[in-house]
Amino acid sequence: MATDRRGFCDCLRKTLFRGHLTTAQLKGLEAILDGWEALPETARAKAGGDDALAYILATAFHETAATMQPVRETLAPSDEEAVRRLDRAFAAGRLASVKTPYWRYDADGRTWLGRGFLQLTHRKNYQAMSALTGIDLVADPARAMELHTTVAILIGGMRAGSFTGKSLADYFSGGRADFASARKIINGTDRAALVASYARTFRAALGAGLSPEHGNEYQSAH
Repeated sequence: MATDRRGFCDCLRKTLFRGHLTTAQLKGLEAILDGWEALPETARAKAGGDDALAYILATAFHETAATMQPVRETLAPSDEEAVRRLDRAFAAGRLASVKTPYWRYDADGRTWLGRGFLQLTHRKNYQAMSALTGIDLVADPARAMELHTTVAILIGGMRAGSFTGKSLADYFSGGRADFASARKIINGTDRAALVASYARTFRAALGAGLSPEHGNEYQSAH
């Protein structure tokens, strides 16, 4: 069953987006809904249904600073600026957990800095997502900034447990909806309560109306 996108967006506009949704935010939301609804119904159910979808949306909202568009680490406008910002932070000791600066350009001129909805970092993770999505991110890591590609990484990786070994089904199955613990799919317990609060708001928006006949109503009306 498709989401009634008019009711969904109207609800979000009044809550998380503080009265206004930009064209870019709408496109990001639509892309995630499209990616989710393209999955077989059995796959969506196994992952956790609308509770899992709400958490996917909340994760994108949090990791992109509410833009709902793929972003670079540090929210820099270019790879070059992101590398400069990360180098400055590393030199100042603000990245204590980093032993090797993964963002610095390799011999082939590629940088494995964070990109997309999930801040995909390190060559090995780009390799893993290449295998999962069928998109060659190793040859061209910048493709993680493409909307279609980052949606595939977001949904596919969270379903498969690619990032930490924890998957959506670990927290959203059998009627369980553990929004707080689900942060372990991405980043341990960092900002877990905050992302959980976003997920509950997205879940309420998804419940604003479900209509198989009007799944594209929002798009056609705007």
